[in-house]
Amino acid sequence: MLHASEKTDEKNKDLQEKSGPCSGAEILLRSLAKENVDVIFGYPGGAILPTYDEIYKLGINHILARHEQGAIHAAEGYARVTGKPGVCIVTSGPGATNVVTGIADAMIDSLPLVVITGQVGTKVIGTDAFQEADMLGITMPITKHNYQVRSVEELSQTVKEAFHIAQSGRPGPVLIDLPKDISQQETLFSYNKPVYLPGYQPNARPNKQQIRKVLESIRAAKKPVLLTGAGVLHAGAAEELTAFVEETNIPLVSTLLGLGSYPGNNQNHLGMAGMHGTYAANMALHEADFLLNIGSRFDDRLTGVLEHFAPDAKIAHIDIDPAEIGKNIHVDIPVVGDAKAALTLLLKGNLGSLSQHDDWREQTQRWKKDYPLWYKLDKETIKPQELIEKLYEETEGEAIVTTDVGQHQMWAAQFFSFNKPNRWVTSGGLGTMGFGFPAAIGAQIAEPELPVIAITGDAGFQMTLQEMSILQELQLPVKIVIVNNASLGMVRQWQQLFHGERYSHSLFPIQPNFTKLAEAYDIKAIKVDKRSKLGDAIKDTFTHQGPVLLEVCVAQEENVYPMICPGQGHHCMEGVEPL
Repeated sequence: MLHASEKTDEKNKDLQEKSGPCSGAEILLRSLAKENVDVIFGYPGGAILPTYDEIYKLGINHILARHEQGAIHAAEGYARVTGKPGVCIVTSGPGATNVVTGIADAMIDSLPLVVITGQVGTKVIGTDAFQEADMLGITMPITKHNYQVRSVEELSQTVKEAFHIAQSGRPGPVLIDLPKDISQQETLFSYNKPVYLPGYQPNARPNKQQIRKVLESIRAAKKPVLLTGAGVLHAGAAEELTAFVEETNIPLVSTLLGLGSYPGNNQNHLGMAGMHGTYAANMALHEADFLLNIGSRFDDRLTGVLEHFAPDAKIAHIDIDPAEIGKNIHVDIPVVGDAKAALTLLLKGNLGSLSQHDDWREQTQRWKKDYPLWYKLDKETIKPQELIEKLYEETEGEAIVTTDVGQHQMWAAQFFSFNKPNRWVTSGGLGTMGFGFPAAIGAQIAEPELPVIAITGDAGFQMTLQEMSILQELQLPVKIVIVNNASLGMVRQWQQLFHGERYSHSLFPIQPNFTKLAEAYDIKAIKVDKRSKLGDAIKDTFTHQGPVLLEVCVAQEENVYPMICPGQGHHCMEGVEPL
């Protein structure tokens, strides 16, 4: 399968070189070509039809989703794997409002998107015209910036600014609202004007004095810990992080979205921290005397109750977004800047492996050895943790994994070791059900040579399962793995633990026949409900060259552990058992 970029390079060259008057729709597409966009995810409708007419004429690589939510989550998956802005085009009104969840998801998880929404003609904006929605007002809190184009002459510069904003500083979504009449008007195309935004000047260069303070604190510490978040991945700093840890041997923990920033199978990696983090990772945070946070925003699922978070630690925080520093946690050494630039400066500090950390490293390794992640096997009932482990073994970890949200997401984070960057695609801050499967489509288009596994729950999959049409149409070899516990798993777990086992509307006594649904889309389907047959089912799934849906029926009452309950700190974990 060819990369999307290989298919469209020649077309983009033709678009960039054409001269003469152009419609707004053609200007939009020529601007996208200038930004080296190789794929668009979208869904047409009335207000955006002039743009789709140009897509037809010019043969742009466009992926037709079956719902706008599927389009934007696919764009998110593409952006997460490539680091490039994902592009989504939809129509006005309901088409535009259907991407709001994806925009909010991308905003909180710092994913670069450029979202183009059609809009009614400029003369009827504000009159409640057919399929009109105020997308500027709706998306103002959930975009880095949004535009409504009111002149065809400003369109190309708007696109140029949108891409600059989306991918610079802390990445995020930018929306361009395009009225239909603007897309039909004509002007000359120009893309030569530089971007100058006086009010937007993100600082990527860390202050060297602050870096010196970090180095001094590392030298003075007896129990240092590194906390790595998605900022390391967005900065492309995994190599620098690995070099820094190899030099210093400082124990490292990751956030949910930071997995893959450092090899998960390395002994220095203590695992994911937070509500469902490992015992070693959480105890390291609790006992640390110096914590260096690189690219994580100290969200509540990581910290637990704030008064118990790293109570004895001096805290340094490196982040590209100054608004995140000190927002939730008091920071002793703030460092505003790009993670890659900061780690490069830290490496120049020549710290080496510091002997005063030896006892601490031994302690963290004892925690890791004595209190591993665990689960109890059943003779025939499939445990979801074993499923994830077998997926890892079958792929030897060489796969992109996308997930929905809930128990299966946590088990994937715990039991699938992410040893390379940009192989883990999940919805973190917003916790969006329906994300995992369409995100896998975007990831597969971005990396056609890598296996892509969409690990999803039976509930979340039903929110966007119509996107199987894309797999059918393009024969994308995505492997859909439904972890079927016939329930809203995480909701059920909380109802069990905190609501007296009152399972209010969280169990599914009747479910669709997922294998027949897959077969309706001409997709190979496998169902397994016995542990003895799990290995063969997984092998069959990955032996098949095309898309496969693997439904795995697992124990309904299995819970995710360890767990930090509400109001507790990292030292108060439920479900921890010694080896």
